[in-house]
Amino acid sequence: MPVGLFRVCLLVITAIVNHPLFFPKENGTVPENTEEIIQKMKEREESLRLEQLRLEQEIADQEATQKALEKAAVVVEESKEEKVRWDMWTALSMVIFLLIELWRQDFQEGNWQDTGGEEDDMAVLGKAFKGVAFPDKAVLASFYEKRILGTTGDMARMREMVEGFADDLLEALRSVCNRDADMEVEDCVGVGSMYENWRVRKPFVCDLIVPFAPPEPYCFRCQTWCSGDSFPPDEQGYGTIKVCRADEDATGCICDKTKLGEDMLCLLHSQVSSTRPSSEMEDLLCFKNTQYLDADQVMKWFQIAVTKAWNRISHKYEFDLSFSLLDSPGALKIKFKSGKSIAFNLTPVVQYENSDVYFISHFPRSSLAADIPSSTHWFLTFSVYERRFIQLVSKTLPANACHVSCLQILSFLHGKQCSLTGPSGLTNYHLKTVLLHLLQARPSQDWAPEKLEARLQDMLKFLEKCLHEKKLYHFFIGNGKVPAELGFPIIFQRAEPLNLFRPFVLRRDIYGKMVDTFHEMLRNMSALINEYTVHIPLAHTNGIRKERL
Repeated sequence: MPVGLFRVCLLVITAIVNHPLFFPKENGTVPENTEEIIQKMKEREESLRLEQLRLEQEIADQEATQKALEKAAVVVEESKEEKVRWDMWTALSMVIFLLIELWRQDFQEGNWQDTGGEEDDMAVLGKAFKGVAFPDKAVLASFYEKRILGTTGDMARMREMVEGFADDLLEALRSVCNRDADMEVEDCVGVGSMYENWRVRKPFVCDLIVPFAPPEPYCFRCQTWCSGDSFPPDEQGYGTIKVCRADEDATGCICDKTKLGEDMLCLLHSQVSSTRPSSEMEDLLCFKNTQYLDADQVMKWFQIAVTKAWNRISHKYEFDLSFSLLDSPGALKIKFKSGKSIAFNLTPVVQYENSDVYFISHFPRSSLAADIPSSTHWFLTFSVYERRFIQLVSKTLPANACHVSCLQILSFLHGKQCSLTGPSGLTNYHLKTVLLHLLQARPSQDWAPEKLEARLQDMLKFLEKCLHEKKLYHFFIGNGKVPAELGFPIIFQRAEPLNLFRPFVLRRDIYGKMVDTFHEMLRNMSALINEYTVHIPLAHTNGIRKERL
């Protein structure tokens, strides 16, 4: 019973406690908290959805960027492959172009092919010279016999007389010079047209070069434009000559190229030999405050020495000797009492190493070195090798070959034209260079005497082409086909070809005058030849050819 009553009381108390009327405020907030929670959950859901969209957009952007990078990499790779293929084709095209250009130059310079047969029917040299008639064989033979052979018979006697007198004059020059201080003069060498037997115009002038060397213990160290050091384009063909002691730089010492300290001495060279007063170098004919040989100083010294030498031997001769041209320091003239005179040129030169190439101070009566950069720049002359080459080739040609006759006729026509219209940049040296190229290019049988007309046309065509292209290359410089028998220095064979017409490229007035002179010579050729032609039978003409030297 008490237990039952206790249970009933506990139940009543529990019901009262849990009745909703008790604690009204706490029970009333339940709905409000639920809605706030739901609202927060919705906001959280919305923020999560926006974050998801942002992440998806970033992923999409990254994928697009990755695809773009991959595509760019593919394009770069393809462009590299295309560039490689293009570079390969470009290189191949350049090689083909260079080969074609080399072949073209070789063909133009050396592979002159005969246009066929006797070439008797060729009367026009080029499109620009339509109507220019070329003399036939009989007229050329008569002209050569009357005008050329008739004026060259006394050249040998004149050469012999001039050489004998020059030897005596140089011997006297050696005796008046101080052997310990002055330059040492060697024997003279004959060069040029008089010694190559093709000079035709009077007065005949012998060209003699006189090598000289410095006194002991000095020596010349020559440097050319093709020796490895850089020379400007306008100094190609020139070189410099440095006056040094024989033992200077012989061991490769750098004591004079670097500044040694005050407490340092060179064990190879003494202090006395390393310093050289400027007056001493000027006595050695060097340019002021340099060690380079001065061409003007050399010519002044040579003129004074020749004058002293002549004063010593003048009593032995019955003629007078004088300098004939002010602009040519080495131009001398012998005047006989009868009124006759003989002119010759005596020009000092410096030998290049152990060859027959020489540094020449100036060119008598020539425009080849008209624009020398400075008096310390010396032009190189290959005249000795040119003479030897003509002699060597002449041995392989038929008897009475026409090569010298072609040069003589062309030189005569050019000289006559210059006397009518005035001198131009075109010189006899250019004409000789044309002949040297053709002598190397054509077989020996093409120079038979009966082919004089065809070879003369070849020379004119070659010269016409060179004038049109403004290119006439020096025969020896850059020519790898020079006969080994000549002993020509290999350094000049390996050099870049030297264009003799280069000085005229930028000087349009001189170039125009040169072209006009050539055109006028072609137009006046027949008239000039007919003026000295005696019309004789063809049989007699053949007899004349056999008597030619």
